[in-house]
Amino acid sequence: MTHSVLLKNVRPMSGPVTDILILDGKFAAGDAAPPDDIESIEGENAILLPGLVEAHTHLDKSLLGLPWYRNEVGPLLMDKITNERNSKIALGIDPRIQSERQAILSMAKGSTHIRSHVDVDTVHGLKGIEGVMATQQKMRGWIDIELVAFPQSGMMTRKGTVELMDEAMQMGCEVVGGLDPCAIDRDPKGHLDTIFSLAERYGKPLDIHLHERGEMGCFSMEMIIERTVASGMQNQVVVSHAFCLGQPDRLHVAQLTEQLAKHGIRIMTTGPAAVTAPVIRELREAGVVVCSGSDGIRDTWGPFGNACMLERAMFLSQRNNFRRDDEVEVALDVCTHGGATTMAIDSYGITPGCDADCVLVDGESLAEVIASRPVRKRVLKRGRTVAENGESLLLAP
Repeated sequence: MTHSVLLKNVRPMSGPVTDILILDGKFAAGDAAPPDDIESIEGENAILLPGLVEAHTHLDKSLLGLPWYRNEVGPLLMDKITNERNSKIALGIDPRIQSERQAILSMAKGSTHIRSHVDVDTVHGLKGIEGVMATQQKMRGWIDIELVAFPQSGMMTRKGTVELMDEAMQMGCEVVGGLDPCAIDRDPKGHLDTIFSLAERYGKPLDIHLHERGEMGCFSMEMIIERTVASGMQNQVVVSHAFCLGQPDRLHVAQLTEQLAKHGIRIMTTGPAAVTAPVIRELREAGVVVCSGSDGIRDTWGPFGNACMLERAMFLSQRNNFRRDDEVEVALDVCTHGGATTMAIDSYGITPGCDADCVLVDGESLAEVIASRPVRKRVLKRGRTVAENGESLLLAP
């Protein structure tokens, strides 16, 4: 659904005040003439941003709207994975309802695109995929949702998961997911053989969770780079988290970074507080595209998260010691253009010809917007208002 509107007195990227014309859901050229009956929206000198991009989350497992979950889960990654798989049954989580609730919250916070990793395992089968796909269809025109078929519990270690992953791709998932080839699946060659084969078979990109740290993570990263080159999948692979890129051996990391840039492998980082993390400045200076996301929001892994990508930009700034205004603006770019490039979103931005997916927010500068994270005054999807004054126009279930 598209719409035509005149945004009056707005400041694109905190620049000078101007009027912006949207025709048939796209930003129009400056010399375009508005129709006589066009809707006019007074921006009141608000900053105009492109739609925020939630490039990494898990819509199927949020506990938003449910009673408080008391978290007493063990410290290991497998503790959290096993507990979550069991808790979905005990808590009666409905992936359709929970994904819709989180997607609506994201929309109210200014996101116009979401990439969601959705669990595929032998206990729950494809229920998560079916639920998030239902939300994807229902919210089409409100917010764009992309699904990653994600073997959260492991793939090579759990017989039948590979077949389920194949079925998820047949159903229409847009991205093939992967997870810790060494630490979880204990079979890096088999794991990478499988996911790259699925990507080739369905002509889809890859997004691989890599929690592995230190030398193990670097070994897996080297294998991912090698397989990307061998498969001809340059510019189609994302490594999410990539904690190993924050290890102390910076020379080794620099060598990996050079290869990531050379072959167009993207990096997703949430700016985590408690583990090693990729250094955004180093990656971007080398030419690596960096994106970000909320990861889990209010789930059995942790109680935090509110789907606010401006807050995520703040976390990225704090983790990377961004203090100057121009540095903080880099964090915003990661949460907008970085995500758009990673997800290969066509016609993204706020220049003429781009889809009119945008956010109006009060503030003097981009850095102030990230520092204060004010209520989103208005969120537009292809020129149509979908949220106003921090509230979605679509009610959550």
